[in-house]
Amino acid sequence: MAKKSVLFICTHNSCRSQIAEGIVNHYCTRDFEAFSAGIEKTHVHPLAVKAMNEIDIDISDQRSKTIDEFKGKTFDYVVTVCDHAKETCPFFPGKHVIHKGFEDPGDVEGPIDEKLHAFRDTRDEIKEWIKEIFCSKEKDEYGGGK
Repeated sequence: MAKKSVLFICTHNSCRSQIAEGIVNHYCTRDFEAFSAGIEKTHVHPLAVKAMNEIDIDISDQRSKTIDEFKGKTFDYVVTVCDHAKETCPFFPGKHVIHKGFEDPGDVEGPIDEKLHAFRDTRDEIKEWIKEIFCSKEKDEYGGGK
């Protein structure tokens, strides 16, 4: 059976979508191959890289890219991980489109410890959701667990 493709989209492709791509490609690699993009491209946030390294997932080689890089490609699943991307994305190149909004840890202000805590919380929330939806042995309509 061929792997299913999933594209995670958020506004800047710097935090949430990058984290989601890394988690799927680490935990669900048997069944899925993940990619990520944004409405705009910026950079992969250093605190996203740090938070992922803490759970032994290296996303330091991932890069920020726009949805335009995927024109002409159709994914099995497209997941918007922020409300802004859901509302403003010019197209959703997927057979199934799912929306699951997560708080943007990049918006947190304050000391570095507070910022890193926000990235950890978002990472953990995304990880649990992905494992439930995409990595479960019992598959539902989205390819994941019930």
